[in-house]
Amino acid sequence: MAPTPPSGTSGSTGSGSGSGSTDRSPHGAVDEFGIPVLAEPVNASQRKRAAIIAAALAVFLDEGYTAASVDAIAAKAGVSKPTIYNHFGNKERLFLAVIAGTLPTSFAPLVEPLAELRATDDVAGGFHRLGLAMAVTVTDDAVLRLRRLVIGEVDRFPQLGHLWHRLGPSWFNTEMAATFEFLIERGVLRMDDPDLASQQLTALTVGVPQLIRTFQPDVPLPEETVRRMVESGIKVFLAAYAVPAS
Repeated sequence: MAPTPPSGTSGSTGSGSGSGSTDRSPHGAVDEFGIPVLAEPVNASQRKRAAIIAAALAVFLDEGYTAASVDAIAAKAGVSKPTIYNHFGNKERLFLAVIAGTLPTSFAPLVEPLAELRATDDVAGGFHRLGLAMAVTVTDDAVLRLRRLVIGEVDRFPQLGHLWHRLGPSWFNTEMAATFEFLIERGVLRMDDPDLASQQLTALTVGVPQLIRTFQPDVPLPEETVRRMVESGIKVFLAAYAVPAS
């Protein structure tokens, strides 16, 4: 089975209270993770909603949740404040909905290299291509800014931490473990715990670059340095789990 892209929240609108509870108001529905589920707007333009989401993401990334104002978001989107409230209910719900809608696209670039790893006869090359794709994804400036924003607001919105894990590390580990099981059946890998091996692969390749870029964004991290970390981690991983060629 091919890797499944990470998927976020869709459907009808929800509350951003962080409690995970639902109510009967037009802006009350949340999913099982407490994330707002957005309904199709009544007599409103999808283009206008997209403009609000794009503007809100930019303002939240620049200002953080607390400092960001609905006035600034409305001005950037070219809409009125009542329009934002009609679509999303309040600033809190808008914040949760924007993050929930952005995360799946952040990790989607890993779907193709996962599928290629399952299909290729050059397994070592497939692992190297996947490792480099992982590095590009987790050290991408936009992804890192989003990660810092979630970290900064996780006490206020614990559901954001759960969402990040579900659509990022948990999704990737699940798909990678399934890929390992496929390669075990092909006789290419041998391991007792594919889930643990997936976590080990991440730690060996992109764990350090991600930490450096998350908490020290001003520290230079040359592409060649990241490549060397990834390639070294892949060598260690394959030394432990690859079936030697006969």
